Amino acid sequence: QVQLVESGGGLVQPGGSLSLSCAASGSIFSIRTMGWYRQAPGKQRELVATITRGGSTNYADSVKGRFTISRDNAKNTVYLQTNSLKPEDTAVYYCNAQAKASMTGQLRDYWGQGTQVTVSS
Repeated sequence: QVQLVESGGGLVQPGGSLSLSCAASGSIFSIRTMGWYRQAPGKQRELVATITRGGSTNYADSVKGRFTISRDNAKNTVYLQTNSLKPEDTAVYYCNAQAKASMTGQLRDYWGQGTQVTVSS
């Protein structure tokens, strides 16, 4: 099994920044795409950003130019730098990894437990 643990959430004022990180551990054979999703109260979970093993990135339009996703393949860790935060960015942020736990295992999605980001004055 693959475990994902997020860190770095918190309370920040509008216009502020937060750095999120997510480390994968456990039985890991390979990790393909990693990403961040978020879910605000009463809303569906939505994509924030993804990054392939080779470094290709994809962002939601709402965060382009403000958020930056990166990863360290050697550490099985993905990061999300969030800048110019807005109240509408308030949500629980979830880490996702498409991974195989063994060479013969299936590629599947793994999720972290989530970290709360609150943007408020």
